[in-house]
Amino acid sequence: MTAANTAELVHRAQGLARGVLAQHAEKVDAEALWPAESLRAIADAGLLGLHVPERLGGHAQGLGALLRITEELALGCSSTAMCYGMHCVASAVIVARATPYQEQRYLAPIAQGRHFTTLSLSEPGTGVHFYLPRVTFRATGRGFVLKGEKSFITNGGYADSYVVSAVADGDDLDPGTFSCLLVDAETTGLEWGPPWSGFGMRGNASRGLRLNLSSVPSVNLLGSEGDQVWYVFEVIAPYFLAAMTGVYLGVAQGALELATAHLKSRIHDHTGQRLSHHAVLVEQIADMWRKIERTRQLAHHAARLGDEGAPNAGPALFAAKIDVAETAVEVTTAAMSLMGGRGFQQGGTLARLLRDAQAAHVMAPTTHLLKTWLGRSALGEPLL
Repeated sequence: MTAANTAELVHRAQGLARGVLAQHAEKVDAEALWPAESLRAIADAGLLGLHVPERLGGHAQGLGALLRITEELALGCSSTAMCYGMHCVASAVIVARATPYQEQRYLAPIAQGRHFTTLSLSEPGTGVHFYLPRVTFRATGRGFVLKGEKSFITNGGYADSYVVSAVADGDDLDPGTFSCLLVDAETTGLEWGPPWSGFGMRGNASRGLRLNLSSVPSVNLLGSEGDQVWYVFEVIAPYFLAAMTGVYLGVAQGALELATAHLKSRIHDHTGQRLSHHAVLVEQIADMWRKIERTRQLAHHAARLGDEGAPNAGPALFAAKIDVAETAVEVTTAAMSLMGGRGFQQGGTLARLLRDAQAAHVMAPTTHLLKTWLGRSALGEPLL
């Protein structure tokens, strides 16, 4: 599939969101199903290779495209948008320093829609500090042996490969010194935890993983051994924040659209007036619209700075994720208030969006951590 421009890719995402993603969203949420059908449709539409170079069949897109596409997909199913976003972040990490072998083994199949990847960074013992892995690796004559435990791996047990962070066994170097390796799904010694059953984002398959002396070939090392803290702020954080901001913008926008449709369609029998004629309710819609658009403009500005390589891109991306978390929670809550009992129904779309929005503050990097990074940036202090 040939490379497409951003507008064409966003248009594809719009069609998928209103069609196949929306059709499966209720079942994905109700049964906590990994959205296989929806992600297959995304792959068939040529969207998996969003960040893969054009010479390998990808689209060579940046943060702005990721932000816009995840927002569109989230209008259909936020769990699917999250799964896709994590694939994109992991693929961007691979792209950053891919060897010729890794280009052919991973990136070309990703561009062809035949390979799905994801991140594996979080751990039970380090909490939100995903840049401080305790999983260890030991070099052997043919590669590395991994041992330890990961947590909250989106797409866990379903991806074809995992970008896993680890530190050298017995390494007493400064915090943040670690390595990233590509671990294939068929690697021996992978022990998956129980299926994911979350309050929201129920289709993410955010499972735990134990690596029991899992052997990884040396050609699967990303970059150079021990130097990969740079991935955190140069690749992982920007792409992750863009993807998450897009997802939660879609959640907020979806709630606004439901509330707007409700007010326009409901008529009080005793007055004969539509709810959309009540000034107080109209003002609430205005406040919701304003919050979303303010956040969207900040997010697009931050993504442009990131794609331009501007030095102030980091703080802008931190601020965008902070803002969208607040906006998603506030707007979905306001929509529930406006729609009343109809919005509160079990299995309703708004109820799903409200639950999905709650994850915005707690997904690492959490709002608290991002505020710390943003404040330290403003003060001219190092982030770590």
